[in-house]
Amino acid sequence: MKHLKSILAAAALGVFALTATAQAQDKGLVGVAMPNKSSTRWIHDGDAVVEQLKALGYTTDLQYASDDIPTQLAQIENMVTKGAKVLVIASIDGTTLSDVLQKAHDAGIKVIAYDRLIKKSPNVDYYATFDNFKVGVLQATSIVDKLGLKDGKGPFNIELFGGSPDDNNAFFFYDGAMSVLQPYIDSGKLVVQSGQMGMEKVGTLRWLAATAQARMENLLSAFYTDKHVDAVLSPYDGLSIGIISALKGVGYGSGDLKMPVVSGQDAEIPSVKSIIAGEQYSTIYKDTRELAKVTVQMVDAVMSGKEPEVNDTKTYNNEVKVVPSYLLTPVAVDATNWEKILVDGGYYKKEEITQ
Repeated sequence: MKHLKSILAAAALGVFALTATAQAQDKGLVGVAMPNKSSTRWIHDGDAVVEQLKALGYTTDLQYASDDIPTQLAQIENMVTKGAKVLVIASIDGTTLSDVLQKAHDAGIKVIAYDRLIKKSPNVDYYATFDNFKVGVLQATSIVDKLGLKDGKGPFNIELFGGSPDDNNAFFFYDGAMSVLQPYIDSGKLVVQSGQMGMEKVGTLRWLAATAQARMENLLSAFYTDKHVDAVLSPYDGLSIGIISALKGVGYGSGDLKMPVVSGQDAEIPSVKSIIAGEQYSTIYKDTRELAKVTVQMVDAVMSGKEPEVNDTKTYNNEVKVVPSYLLTPVAVDATNWEKILVDGGYYKKEEITQ
């Protein structure tokens, strides 16, 4: 009997401890909506946000929408129904969420736009992202520096690619890049043989590599049968891979046909390998761990009844309001610094890139 009492007492203590731990850790549900798993960066983002939220005691609902707008809408509606206290949303189309965000607002749920601005809704409380104009500046600067335009070299032929027109960031990337490239285009040192300029002509819906590859193939066959393309402005690594496939398909990168200077963004492993191989020239590294950290700090502040830290209250107008934002700094990466930035910085293991 004494032994039985000891067992029951221990069991009771165990149940009490488990209950206390659960209560200590249950700080509320946070919904995390990501656009897709086809880009490794969104997988890293989702994992980083969830890991850091759980470390602070929040429960999470992480969903990926396969770049399908109705799927993302349904996922967010479900998060609202399940009683999420905060929504962290990297939107597929930043203009389609007004109705579900109104439901969230009516339920007292705070909304943080994650790296992609949600537009045309008053119910976006905060925005965490990188300095997206600077991303474009860095992309274009890598092209300018490699071509030697500052030293008076040229003229060179360049073609321009933009991101998805339904992603507000795509316009910042393009405008940042053109702030650097336009003076050289105006002076004739850079020539867009196709004449295709402006996001309405160069945008790439859904950031699809296949779409970029098909457009590059068309540009090459229409404008470069007897000319050499010297540079391609690409705003994202996935597009860069498609563009490079089109270039290699007609012989660029072999024999005397030099590979153009091709930019990129997100430091995805296939593109880092491409940079090492001398194909893609550069990419832009955005440390998603830091973006996740800022976002989680925003969530924790909101849940604690405090004002989250922001460092920009002027730039991001979503056509209804200026959304208070926190902007992080992007970093240019090429063959000279990839190991120091990406490996020594702990973002990748060297064998992930060199295998």
